[in-house]
Amino acid sequence: MKKRKSTPSTRKVRRDYAGGKRGNGNDRTRAIRRPDPRRIKIGTADPSLSAVAGLVMFGAFLRDLQVDHRLRELFGHLKSSKGVVYPMHAQLRLLLDTFVAGEQRVFGLENLAADALFVLLAGGVVPSIDTVYRDLDRFDPKSVDALTAVMVEHGLVPVRRMGKLTEAHVDIDTTVMPIFGELEGAVPGPNPHYHGRPSYHPVLARVAETDTCVGAMLRTGDTSFGAAEAPFVEITLDSVREAIGPDCLLYVRIDAAGDCTDIMQTIHRKGALFVTKGKMTPDLCAAVAAHSRWTTTDRDADGLATRQVAVIAFRRQQWDTAWDVPVRVIAVRSRERDNGKQLYLWEGLDFTVQVYLSNDWISDADDVAWRYDKRGGIEPLIAEFKNGWGIGKMSTDGFTANAATLMLKLLAHNLLRRYVNEKIPALKSWRSAWIRRTVILVPGRIARSGRRKTLHMPSRPVLERMLD
Repeated sequence: MKKRKSTPSTRKVRRDYAGGKRGNGNDRTRAIRRPDPRRIKIGTADPSLSAVAGLVMFGAFLRDLQVDHRLRELFGHLKSSKGVVYPMHAQLRLLLDTFVAGEQRVFGLENLAADALFVLLAGGVVPSIDTVYRDLDRFDPKSVDALTAVMVEHGLVPVRRMGKLTEAHVDIDTTVMPIFGELEGAVPGPNPHYHGRPSYHPVLARVAETDTCVGAMLRTGDTSFGAAEAPFVEITLDSVREAIGPDCLLYVRIDAAGDCTDIMQTIHRKGALFVTKGKMTPDLCAAVAAHSRWTTTDRDADGLATRQVAVIAFRRQQWDTAWDVPVRVIAVRSRERDNGKQLYLWEGLDFTVQVYLSNDWISDADDVAWRYDKRGGIEPLIAEFKNGWGIGKMSTDGFTANAATLMLKLLAHNLLRRYVNEKIPALKSWRSAWIRRTVILVPGRIARSGRRKTLHMPSRPVLERMLD
């Protein structure tokens, strides 16, 4: 009998990591029997119990990184009077713990205020949410930039620790965050699901090799991606370049919004290579349709071409002779394209076409197109930011306060990723929701003996191995 292959990992919580026992139905001869829950006596409340015991090890890790000290150094001036009860750095650490524990709004503090360990880590008392709202309103654009820099700093640590890279990829994308309420800067804009709904339209950047956020900026809902984002692109590339070194090839991948003269010029000036989608304007469509020499790169079982590539002789009017960026226009037509916009240009042919723009004139044209397709990894990351961290759920009326909240959530993501990468590498391929269930949302009980506090937890192998 052929031995069955082991089931592939689903990258989710498994009992071996969470401390659960495997089922032993094959050793039983009688059916299991569920007990009557009405016969289980409810004891008195135990105020020493916690549902977030994993925050202790996570908090110790942040202390070793001097995150608390860094927050005090950068933001202590926002609450500097002598009578301060809740210092600014303590409030920011409180919010980081809140987001790491899975709460997506400031209002989640109302739930966590009943957790003995969370209260202990907060300094013995959890402030009212009104106090936290007022503290977020203290942020100004300069302070938001400082918080963004801290987020980027921790997002780049895994990049530095990858060693000497030969090439790295920065993916830049925007996302729409519908807002159900009246918030500053939330205005109607391009919204595919909620037409006319007020929204924010942030731009995010990641390094594909580590899947960490290395740039972010909150924007009003009516803002499109274009020349105004060139400074953001420049700052992001400077940060990544400092992390990867001068000899590493740096690729920047953007969707059709990157078909912008200022954006491509900025990337080219920074010594990076851009790969973007081309906007299918009438003149570009005409140039592609008129092109006659195509190179077949893939065929079906019958020998018919299924994918063809061509370099198109095309130049936009905006690309005048004074512009020093040589743009390579690559068209790919396919019979099997199942993603992206399907554009038919040839009557009687079932080819659809997509066009890519790049300043990479060395690589094979088809390789450039395939390189762009790997940009799709930023979509699951944005989905994780929305579903696992709630970046689309804003808690305050002020735009700057909401920008600070966004950066705090992205900082919490990068810190949790760094914690797992360095302390629990077996979970580094997991998504945040599953990591949170395994190493943060751990039940525990605080025991006090004299002046010493001890945390008791159930068996959790991944954490026990870390503490050995």
